[in-house]
Amino acid sequence: MNKYAVVTRAKDNFKEIAQITHPVLQAYAKRCDADFIVISEDKYNLGSFHYEIFQSYDLFDTYERLLIIDSDILIAPSCPNIFKIVPEQCVATIFEDKYSRKRNRKMWIQKAQQAWGDIGWREGYMNMGVFVCSRCHRRLFDIKHNKIWMDMGYADVSFRYYIHKYEYPIYELPYKFNHMSMFSEVGKNRLKSYIIHYAGRGFSSKKSRAEQIKSDLRILQRVRNRFWLNFYNVPERLRLLAIGTLNFVKSAFYK
Repeated sequence: MNKYAVVTRAKDNFKEIAQITHPVLQAYAKRCDADFIVISEDKYNLGSFHYEIFQSYDLFDTYERLLIIDSDILIAPSCPNIFKIVPEQCVATIFEDKYSRKRNRKMWIQKAQQAWGDIGWREGYMNMGVFVCSRCHRRLFDIKHNKIWMDMGYADVSFRYYIHKYEYPIYELPYKFNHMSMFSEVGKNRLKSYIIHYAGRGFSSKKSRAEQIKSDLRILQRVRNRFWLNFYNVPERLRLLAIGTLNFVKSAFYK
C-alpha cells in the first residue's frame, strides 16, 4: 500500500472540469507513488463543500502524507514529486497576501483574530488549492476541536489560523506550484509553471474555466520546448498584466 495520497474534492456540479483534470491528477499521483482519492460526498454539511476537506482526518489512518489539491487544477508533465521537495515535518502552501491582494488578505487575517483571538498572525495568508501535510499535522482536520471559519476565505482562514496557533513549520512553495491569475498579473507565464490553478474565473474573461483548461492541456501535451510556450495565450497574458498594473497603482494610493 502506498504511503502517500493525492486528495481532491469534486461534486457532481464540478463534473465537466473534473473529467478533464482528474486523469491528469491521477497520472501525477502515480508518478509520485501515491493513491488518488476523490472526496465527492457531503459528510459535514457545513454550508460550503470547501469544508469537506476535513474528511482527510480519517485518511491519516492509512496514509502518512497527503497532497490536498483542488480539482480546477492542471499539473504539467514536468512537475517534480512534491513529496520529495517538502520536508515531512512541514505543511506546504503558497501565500497570496502579495501584490494587489495584499491589503484584502491582511484584512481577513485581522478579522479572524478579532473573532477568535490574537495569536500573532500578521502575514502569510495561504491558498489551500495546493497543500501538503503529514500525519503529524492531523489535528488540523479535527473538526470536533477546531473552530470553523464561516466567512470569506473559508478553509484557507481556518487552517492558516491553526497552523500558526499550533506552531507548525511552513514550507512556502514557489508560485510555480500553485499558479493563479495573481501571478499572471505580474507577468508570469502560467504555461511555464508546474501547477496551474484556475481559481475564480481562471485566466480568461472570454472562456469558461473548462475551455481554458482544455486549451492549456492541449498545449502542454503538444509543446515540449519551453521556449515556444512564450508565444501562447499572449492576449490573455497581456490583459492580466494590464489588470495587475492598474491594481498595483490603485493599491499604492489606497493603503
